[in-house]
Amino acid sequence: MGYVEDLRGLVGHRPVILCGSCGVLVAPDGRILLQQRNEPAARWGLIGGLMELGESSEQVLIREAQEECGLVLEAQALRLLGVYSGDHLSVAPNGDQFYAVSVAYVVAGVVAKPRVADGESLRLAWFEPTALPANMVPRYAQVVADYLERR
Repeated sequence: MGYVEDLRGLVGHRPVILCGSCGVLVAPDGRILLQQRNEPAARWGLIGGLMELGESSEQVLIREAQEECGLVLEAQALRLLGVYSGDHLSVAPNGDQFYAVSVAYVVAGVVAKPRVADGESLRLAWFEPTALPANMVPRYAQVVADYLERR
């Protein structure tokens, strides 16, 4: 069992603060890799996930990229984009409540071909920055907008 599952065993569905990382993975031609997840509601988002005990925020993204889409990222390729927090209370389909602190990174020049490598993902796709899907998770849409503004 992972950290979040252990924590939920102690606090139930009560609100908690969870930390995680996500990445704006960018191909050499400027397209951005997005993942369509099973939950919530088959929306699109960035590669990423929640921190396990003892992990750095960089290690979270490196692990999640491997688990979710079979990509091997190098720590030196991660460039900090920003830290996102405190914007709203989220409620998971099972009733778990949480506020997320997300550390966002940019990983430029991704040339490896991603593949669905876990049970969380419906599909992975590269998108032109001007043609992103409308049904994105709001936090991830903000991260991508910040990336596009700052690039």
